[in-house]
Amino acid sequence: MMLKKRNVILKDESGVAIIVALFMILVLTLIGLASTSNSTFEIKLSGNKRGSTDAFYIADGGAQAVKANIANFDLSNGFASVDPGALAYELQTEDILQKATDRSFSLPPGVSFADEPEVTIYYSGKKTVPRGIGISAVNFEYTHYIVDSVGKDQMDVSLIKSNCQIREKIVRLIPTQQGGR
Repeated sequence: MMLKKRNVILKDESGVAIIVALFMILVLTLIGLASTSNSTFEIKLSGNKRGSTDAFYIADGGAQAVKANIANFDLSNGFASVDPGALAYELQTEDILQKATDRSFSLPPGVSFADEPEVTIYYSGKKTVPRGIGISAVNFEYTHYIVDSVGKDQMDVSLIKSNCQIREKIVRLIPTQQGGR
């Protein structure tokens, strides 16, 4: 009789439906949590990408705007001697003699920034002819500069702002008088 009662209890399926339903709710909840976590991560990742892209374009825009105005490279206006040991490691091999001390460079008309990039112009003592410029080396004097521009993310959305640094080498060609250098 005891054996028959056990078989009857084991064959009774009246509570199985609720167990299966609870298991399915648990699985669907875990899938929903994973999806929410994944989309939150993707939103943060795309925001970081937007910020770093914004910082890159601000730094590049600062370098291009400064390069567009030849007056920014006038050595008699705002350039001072620099200690080579105080320069960034990458600049110590560039034979830098002076750097621009005035941070307010003149920008072309119509160019403005919400948060202006920090632009520094370095003057190098190099007088060599750059390779591959496509013109004759005769009758020109070559002046080498380095434009260093640091841009910051322009949006006030996140606590941590992206920064980007662009360093470009510029060669200025100055025609010399005919018959000698």
